Amino acid sequence: MPVIGWREWVKLPDLGVTSIKVKVDTGARSSSLHAYDLHEFERDSEKWIRFKVHPVQRETDEFVVAEAKIFEFRSVRSSSGKATLRPVIVTNIELLGVTWLVELTLANRDEMGFRMLLGREAFRQRFLVDSGKSYYGGKPMLKRRTRSKKKKRRQK
Repeated sequence: MPVIGWREWVKLPDLGVTSIKVKVDTGARSSSLHAYDLHEFERDSEKWIRFKVHPVQRETDEFVVAEAKIFEFRSVRSSSGKATLRPVIVTNIELLGVTWLVELTLANRDEMGFRMLLGREAFRQRFLVDSGKSYYGGKPMLKRRTRSKKKKRRQK
């Protein structure tokens, strides 16, 4: 089986997320995606959900609007021990050139270190986890931030 690290960059192509850093968590059963501004609606007599995702850690300026069919609602106990009812979606995920379907609970993870948690059900019998390494799939090319004009002027 291919090996992945304790954190990796993945794609969620069905949701329009080209890269998001995930914590690969063998201690968590289910996977969770940071989502906010959730709105349920009906499409063709099925329940759907529209939501926003901040794909970049510690950034709130950039967001992606996504829609997905609701698979079910599930009671999930957070790391703090509090149980909440969360919507669950099924979507494609891509890691190391492999694409497969994964169940994701939608929750506000603003206060968490990672915008997405990849639980063991998602990678079971697909990957082995090297808990001491990261980014076996490499890092995406990130946009370089430009300095503000004010900072540039001070340096002259």
